This record gives sequence, structure tokens and C-alpha cells, in this order.
Amino acid sequence: MQPGARQVAAGYAIYGPQTMLILTFGFGVQAFTLDRETFSWVLTQDRMQIPEDTQEFAINMSNQRHWEPPVQRYVAELLAGKTGPRGRDYNMRWIASMVADVHRLLTRGGIFMYPRDAREPDKPGKLRLMYEANPMALIVEQAGGRATDGHQRILDIQPERLHQRVAVFLGSKNEVERVTAYHG
Repeated sequence: MQPGARQVAAGYAIYGPQTMLILTFGFGVQAFTLDRETFSWVLTQDRMQIPEDTQEFAINMSNQRHWEPPVQRYVAELLAGKTGPRGRDYNMRWIASMVADVHRLLTRGGIFMYPRDAREPDKPGKLRLMYEANPMALIVEQAGGRATDGHQRILDIQPERLHQRVAVFLGSKNEVERVTAYHG
């Protein structure tokens, strides 16, 4: 029951046209790809970096009516595109798999959001702090991104329960900082 900042490692495997293993031991993020001929892992990217700015976001729009006002405002600005206050167009992507969405933002930049939902006011979020939010937050921060629950850094949250849930906003530094400021 320690804050995620005390983690010593985090990683995930992703399967598709390539089988990849993404790892951090607290000194950057490395990507390994499975060589199917030799059945060995090959380092294919060292020191992955998430761009500070982005024009992509990932959120489940079907839940929009249940979001808190700061998230409603932030996403409305993104959707307004060039004619809105941000003055540029944004693309929405939603795979509905945290690992796949985080993998995309590691390689292209972006912000992944799974905000608090008003349908369950007693739950501060959907994703589990200890085994979903903390590992991904460590990976994202080690790649130069940010991770917050909308109010504080995810890795600083003191767990109270093993299956504790939190809201999650992670990815490109500047966008995560903006949506967090809207919660202020």
C-alpha cells in the first residue's frame, strides 16, 4: 500500500502485427520487439519520448453526459477545432483498451482520459490505482509525459485499498497540465 512513486519497474506487452514489450526500470522507457524467427526480444527503441504537445486525444465519448464540468469544458475546446479557443483541429481516438491507447500515445503523442463518472458518485474513477493507473503513470512519466487524477499526480496518491479506483488523465505534458488546471 505504497504510492506509485515507490515502484521500481512497470511494463506491458502488446500483441498485434508485432509482439512488443514496453518496460521501464525508472531510467527511461525501452521497447522490445519479439523476433519470431529467433524467439528473442530485440531492443527496437531506447528512451521513448512522448511529445509535449499533441493533437490527439482518447476518451470514451459515449460517457460525455456523465463527466464533470472541467472535463466537459476541456473536450468541448478540443472538439471546437480551428474555430474554437485552441485554434487548431484535434483527432479523437478511442480503442477502449488502456494498454493500446497508452501505446499509441507513447509512439505518437496524445492524451488518454478516463475521468470520474457522475453515475457512480461514490467512486472517484473507474481504473484501479495500484495495478492500472500507477504502472501506466510510471511508464508515461518516464517517457516525459504527465499523469494525474485531475487534482494530483497519480504516482503521489497514497493507496487506501488494493482495488481503489481513480480518474486518469495521462500523456503529453502540456495537455495533461491543461486539463488538470481546469480541475483547479
